[in-house]
Amino acid sequence: MSIQDLYQQRRMSAHDAVGLLRDGDAIVVPTGVGEPPTLMGALSDRRREWHGVTVAQILAVRKYAYIDPETAHHVRPVAYFYGGATRPGGQAGWVDFIPNCFSELPSLIERGLTPADVVFTMASPMDAHGYFAISLAADYTMAAIAKARAVVLEVNPNVPFAYGRCHVHISQVAALVESSEPVFEVGLPTIGPVQEAIGRQVADLIDDGSTLQIGYGGIPDAVVMQLTQKRDLGVHTEMFGDGLLTLVESGAVTNRRKNHLPGKMVATFALGSNRLYRFMDRNPALEIHPVDFTNDPYEAGRNDNLVAINATLQIDLLGQCGSESLGPLPYSGTGGQTDFVRAANRSRGGKAFIVLPSTAKGDSISRIVPALSAGTHVSTSKNDINYVVTEYGVAQLRGKSACQRAAALIAIAHPKFRDELTAQARRLG
Repeated sequence: MSIQDLYQQRRMSAHDAVGLLRDGDAIVVPTGVGEPPTLMGALSDRRREWHGVTVAQILAVRKYAYIDPETAHHVRPVAYFYGGATRPGGQAGWVDFIPNCFSELPSLIERGLTPADVVFTMASPMDAHGYFAISLAADYTMAAIAKARAVVLEVNPNVPFAYGRCHVHISQVAALVESSEPVFEVGLPTIGPVQEAIGRQVADLIDDGSTLQIGYGGIPDAVVMQLTQKRDLGVHTEMFGDGLLTLVESGAVTNRRKNHLPGKMVATFALGSNRLYRFMDRNPALEIHPVDFTNDPYEAGRNDNLVAINATLQIDLLGQCGSESLGPLPYSGTGGQTDFVRAANRSRGGKAFIVLPSTAKGDSISRIVPALSAGTHVSTSKNDINYVVTEYGVAQLRGKSACQRAAALIAIAHPKFRDELTAQARRLG
C-alpha cells in the first residue's frame, strides 16, 4: 500500500478519531502549542463517554471544556508542569501533578513509570516520504509515540516541518485529522523597569561566543533584549521563542563558535508568534529534538560557555530556589531549570543565572528570605546554585560558605529589607 493510500485510510473526523479511546487510557499531549485544538475540542465534547481517562501535558495553554472538575472522573487533566489552564485545578486539588525534571520525562514514559496509551499531537503535512514533523514540541512526545497503542495526529499546514529527531512516519499513525486554523500564538511577556535592570546585570556577564538557554518569562526575555549587540552567540535551549528569534535577526546569533553541534540551534519546543513558526519551516539552522537530548545536563554541558537563564519566585539565604510553588500551593513545575543549571555548571566556562525581582506585592514582601516559606517546592538546590541576580546586583554563590552566601544575597536584596534579613541571618546562626 502506498503512503498516500495509508494517509487516506487513516484520515477521519475528530469525532471518530477520539473514538479510539478506551476507559482508563492515559493520553499524552505535547507542551504548549503542540496541543491539537480540534482533537482536544472533540475530546471535550465526548468526555462523558469514558471513565478514568487522563490527559498528561506540560504547560497547557488553552482551557478546553474537559478541564472541568464536574467531569474529572470521566477525563481528568494531569500536569507535568502547570500552565494557566490547569493551575486553578491544581491549587484546588483536582488536577494532579507528576513531579519531574523535564529531561527525564521520556525515560519515565519508556520505563512505564508514567503511562502513555494514546498520543494526541499537532503535526506538519506529510512529506513525499511519508513523514510528519511534530516540530512544535518533540519533548516527551516522541517517547510517548514509541510507547503508545494509538498515535493520533492533527495535521495542519501552518505547522512547520522542522529538522531534527521530531518525525513520525505514516505507518506509526492510527488516525489523522486535518485542520487549518492558525497555530496558537503566545506573545512576549511584559517587560518593566525592574526586568530591564536585571537584564542589564546579566547581559554584562555574557561574553561573545556564549551558547544560550533562555527560560520563559519577562526577566529572561529582558536579558535577551540586551544582547543584540553581542556577537557569535549560539543556542542550545528547551524553548525556542520570539526573543531568541530577535537575536537571530539582529545578527547576534550565528552559532559559529559552538563547539557542540556548530552551526545549529537546538530546542525541544517552540512557543511564540506565527513569524517564529514560519522561520522554523525547513530551516537547516534549527533542529527540534526530544527533551532527553536537549536538556540532558551532560549533552547540553558539552557546549562550552553555556549560559542558562531561568527565573525563580523566592530564594533563601543558603541559595535554595522555590521556582514552582507559592508555599505549598503549586504554580508551575520544575521544567528544565534543574537540567540547565546543572548543564551550565558542567560546561567549560558555563554560567547559570537565577533571576528574580527583589520584592513582590508592591515592595511589601522580600523575595530573598531567611528560609523558604513552609511547603515551598525546591527547584534549584543549594548545591547547584551559581549566579543570583536582582535589580540591585549579582551574587555568585557557587563555592561560597553559608555565611558568605547570606552576605552576598542580602547585598542584592531590596534596601528596605537588608537590616531585617541581616538580623534574621544572625538569629539562624
